Amino acid sequence: MGRYVVRRLLQMIPVFIGATLLIFLMVNVMGILDTPPGRITGGQVLFQGRDLLKLKEEERRKVRGAEMAMIFQDALSSLNPVLSVGDQLGEMFVVHRGMSRKDARTRAIELMDRVRIPAAKARVKDYPHQFSGGMRQRIMIAMALALEPALIIADEPTTALDVTVQAQVMDLLAELQREYNMGLILITHDLGVVADVADKIAVMYAGRIVESAPVHDIYKAPAHPYTRGLLDSIPRLDQKGQELYAIKGLPPNLMHIPPGCAFNPRCPMAQDVCRTDEPPLYEVDQVRGSACHFWRECLNG
Repeated sequence: MGRYVVRRLLQMIPVFIGATLLIFLMVNVMGILDTPPGRITGGQVLFQGRDLLKLKEEERRKVRGAEMAMIFQDALSSLNPVLSVGDQLGEMFVVHRGMSRKDARTRAIELMDRVRIPAAKARVKDYPHQFSGGMRQRIMIAMALALEPALIIADEPTTALDVTVQAQVMDLLAELQREYNMGLILITHDLGVVADVADKIAVMYAGRIVESAPVHDIYKAPAHPYTRGLLDSIPRLDQKGQELYAIKGLPPNLMHIPPGCAFNPRCPMAQDVCRTDEPPLYEVDQVRGSACHFWRECLNG
């Protein structure tokens, strides 16, 4: 699966765009990959100096929740429909902290208050279906924060929420990240969310990072044709009535990735070298990389 390193990221929110395979990676980082059908063939997952792939299941259980946590995309399907939200939040403290059920319920109410769920004490016995989409996502955030982990992985946390609720949820995540001084990895396709909350962006295509840079650098001048295509496809207020740009073609089948650069069949800048030689992640500068043979031309285009 290749080498992937996760370190504690303080005061930084990295964002991964176009990251279907990254979601699989993060599920594996958390140790919740079903085997079969999934299997790990090699590589390392380093977190705070430990290779997670070498830990026994009991050791992985101690890492999950206590040291790293994940906020899943669909809160309704991720929460247990037959248990109250208080029981699901409290379970974290019972299992990892050895608290009594009564004390765990008290902590659950405190967490619900912290993520701004109104009337938390009265609603702690309610079930997931009794909450709105935005409130369910806040419960997922509360579960992730319960044990104050060093790292939270958020997979499309604002999917299916309206724009106002999206902003509220992202503002809450950013506030809690600063308060708890924790690392936050955000997986998303929403470039609007990225612009508001990210410090650094890693753009992925066909399971590989093709550009990595501070957020303002990427929006100002992308150094990869795929990143440029993503940005050009965003509607703009100063271009009313014009047809939206679309990247031609379709993403490749990950079982049959084309030789050379995986983006070459769709790339307007592709040349012969792109069809034969896979580009490394070139160092554009000290904080930026681009996996494009013609990153200079793209950057200046």
